[in-house]
Amino acid sequence: MGIAPERHAGPVRGAGAGLAYGGLVTDERDELDVVGGPAADDEGPAAVEVVPLTEPADGIPPVVDTAEALAEVVEAFGNGTGPVAVDAERASGYRYGQRTYLVQLRREGAGTALIDPVALPDLSALSEALVGVEWVLHAASQDLPGLAEQGLRASRVFDTELAARLLGMERVGLAAVVAETLGLGLAKEHSAVDWSTRPLPLEWLRYAALDVELLVPVREILAERLAAAGKAEWAAQEFEAERTAAPPAPRVEPWRRVSGLHAVRDARRLAVVRELWETRDANARQRDISPGRVLPDHAIVAAAQALPRTVPQLVALPQFAGKGTRRRATLWQSAIDRALALPERELPSVRGPRSDAPPPPRAWADRDPDAAARLAAARAVVATTSQAWNVPAENLLQPDLLRRLCWSPPVPADLEAVRAALVAGGARPWQVDLMAPLLTPTIGVRAS
Repeated sequence: MGIAPERHAGPVRGAGAGLAYGGLVTDERDELDVVGGPAADDEGPAAVEVVPLTEPADGIPPVVDTAEALAEVVEAFGNGTGPVAVDAERASGYRYGQRTYLVQLRREGAGTALIDPVALPDLSALSEALVGVEWVLHAASQDLPGLAEQGLRASRVFDTELAARLLGMERVGLAAVVAETLGLGLAKEHSAVDWSTRPLPLEWLRYAALDVELLVPVREILAERLAAAGKAEWAAQEFEAERTAAPPAPRVEPWRRVSGLHAVRDARRLAVVRELWETRDANARQRDISPGRVLPDHAIVAAAQALPRTVPQLVALPQFAGKGTRRRATLWQSAIDRALALPERELPSVRGPRSDAPPPPRAWADRDPDAAARLAAARAVVATTSQAWNVPAENLLQPDLLRRLCWSPPVPADLEAVRAALVAGGARPWQVDLMAPLLTPTIGVRAS
């Protein structure tokens, strides 16, 4: 795109108190390990001095749970100015699915609003009041689908987590980004609580209000850094791709994602896993409880390995000794009995469902040595480019797309064809412009 890579002799300074450092990117929920004080590694950068933020500037607003109160919020936010900070809380691990149980917003001139989407499931009027307004979220891809279920759809998005990744920030959790950019500390002890609880405790509401308190100031700093690094257009394309992303397609045979399934090696036992998973899922959906709280994955795998024929044999397994599990032992044994009674032709494949995805890279050297050589060369190019631009490799190009390109390269494998393959695979224009010329020579690499 005609932009030279970043060349920093030291850290990038933003408009806030913090510093941006290159390095590995962790999960979006990772937070700062050190708050103030000297760095653990004397040769590394000094830890950011953090001032704890304990109270929202305007106090904790009341929860909006009536049509009258919502109408007031709609009017206030429609008359506000600038971007709107948006966040959503779910009850992952407690309830079935990814439903939103609290919506938080903050905008200049409107203050902060905490909205109960259980009492007010249709928030489309608020969305209409914010048409054309930029929404600032952290890890937007996690919140946008749930918000859309409430009728909340953004016209434009700025994702502070994704911006932090494109800037090569070492930690990209919200508390870490706030600390690094503003020098302020956000407590995160309520991030994994059961947000379906009613009424919501005051401490949780304080936490929720603080989550949108600083998103817009953080956005301003990150936007300046993106512009200085020549990555503003990259970020804009990434944000728009998040905003317009289609819902993921339903998984084929989702029961195969049971943790520990690799220990189950024959078709009959896989059928037990499948039947128990489907029974658990139906029960969890009916009771609106997270499936893992109904029956843990390790219990499913244990039953598949043991193949109990009776309820006493089932509850004799340590994984089925819990009170709730024992109470539904007849339900679980019935599922096992159905799997044991299946004819051979109805058993699941040991190899898994058919897929157009390439095989695992570890098998490439035996199945297609040239493809293995292409992948090694392409990965080296991506790693070098990642370091040069201070962007995580997975943000330069999705690993699955890179594997597909190397396993089934276009013919002829010229620049135009490689560009077309990347576009077809969902790469954004900036990724295509940057990576296609660099990857094209690797398509001709062969095993020695």
